[in-house]
Amino acid sequence: MPKAVVIGGGVGGLSAGVALRRAGWDVTVLERAAHLAPVGSGLAMAPNALKALDALDLGGRVRRLGRFEGQAGIRRPDGRPLVHTTDDDAQARYGDSMVVMSRAALMDVLAGALGEARLRLDVTVSGVDAARGVVSTGAGDLEADLVVAADGIHSATRKALFPGHPGPEYSGVTAWRALIPRSGLPIQSTETWGRGLVLGIHLLAGDLVYVYATDVSPAGAVHEDGREELLRRFGDWHEPIPALLRAADPTRIIRNDIFSFATPLPALHSGRVAFVGDAAHPMTPNLGQGACQAIEDAVVLAHLAAGSPAAEDALPAYTAARLDRTWQVVRRSMTICRLTKVRNAPAVRLRDLAMSTAARLRPDLMLRSMDDVLGWRPPAPAGRKDAPSIPADG
Repeated sequence: MPKAVVIGGGVGGLSAGVALRRAGWDVTVLERAAHLAPVGSGLAMAPNALKALDALDLGGRVRRLGRFEGQAGIRRPDGRPLVHTTDDDAQARYGDSMVVMSRAALMDVLAGALGEARLRLDVTVSGVDAARGVVSTGAGDLEADLVVAADGIHSATRKALFPGHPGPEYSGVTAWRALIPRSGLPIQSTETWGRGLVLGIHLLAGDLVYVYATDVSPAGAVHEDGREELLRRFGDWHEPIPALLRAADPTRIIRNDIFSFATPLPALHSGRVAFVGDAAHPMTPNLGQGACQAIEDAVVLAHLAAGSPAAEDALPAYTAARLDRTWQVVRRSMTICRLTKVRNAPAVRLRDLAMSTAARLRPDLMLRSMDDVLGWRPPAPAGRKDAPSIPADG
């Protein structure tokens, strides 16, 4: 049985481990953290990601753990809608809607499908020999036919194997994320755009609300009290935004600067190493596709690896299948990010007018503009007849 070592136990790494295991590989996932701590944030599983999860027999489970109700769209700070769509519209167009869930819930599903024995925690990788497939750690070397680099946006593996690449660049915005109790408030999935400001709300299972916000800010700026910072920026926006922010626990608000590639990698592989997720194509969160593209990467990689006797033969095909697609998503995400960064009042009014006018002329505009992203389908079932059995949805 061929061996794969996955560096990183995030969404991309766990997805790659599950997909490769189903494709008949002996998989070990290495994670430097001592435990997979739940992160207080949410994420969206778009129709393309749900189809990828279906290929892993995990789609039904994820659909049951998330929720999406009614309309979704973009509003102005006074609550006036600019563009919108509905769950029914998405179902009709793609056969699936958007599932919004906590990141911790998705991680639990993926880790359970991988199996505890295949996940090694508290292991730090110190180096990778791409030609031989050797991963060096503090606990010794591991040899592999395939190494998957899923070590995140500041991937040490990527820096070592592509030393001439400039790496991710600061997008110009910082972000806050929080899970806040609903407390009986009426919640409708929406994203509100102001002058350089964005705030989104989505209802999750367990009557939690996922709130995320962005603002233009210098990289590395200090923002001490997250709740006060959010209330200062968004406290006079339409309800239920102020009420939600007042109910937030300041100690559980996560803030981080947003980085993205401005230049794609020359390839998504080097020797026996394949790159997935943020290690391969970090993007701004404006399309909600970061985790979705990581899961796509995993399914495509496993599909190609299952049909090839050696990793070196499969990986050029992996780059061919994923590099252009993921780069287009990176670029589109950054385009939306630039639109949200506009602060000049006349320019904001012009932006909003263009969006609302286009939506009136083409009511399906919001979905139609995403057809090439959301309409993706897996190349084939990820498993083989001789693959280890993983419990299906039930």
